[in-house]
Amino acid sequence: MNTPKELRYSKDHEWIKVEGNKVRVGITDFAQSELGDIVFVELPEVDDEITADESFGSVESVKTVSELYAPISGKVVAVNENLDDDPQFVNESPYENGWIIEVEVTDTAQLEQLMTAEQYEEMVSK
Repeated sequence: MNTPKELRYSKDHEWIKVEGNKVRVGITDFAQSELGDIVFVELPEVDDEITADESFGSVESVKTVSELYAPISGKVVAVNENLDDDPQFVNESPYENGWIIEVEVTDTAQLEQLMTAEQYEEMVSK
């Protein structure tokens, strides 16, 4: 399982890369491996407001459909439109080409509530 140390993680298996007052969000390597082959990603719209711990989209695999939960509150400033044609990027490259959204953060204190790579690995190993 690949868990980059520089990222933060949510209990719902999303990863967060902090870039100033923006964050890039995707699902973890662990989550994509549990889901199996991703066939569709439902994306929010740019300018949508998302709220921490609430659904902002979904990922459909050959096995199931799973909700995506916002790890942080803010405004969606970009969506990965490449996933419309190539949803398998989530499987092949979850931390690079498979990112899902970018969010302008409204409350950076929420970042402190997210897990480190070590804490996330401990959670999924139980």
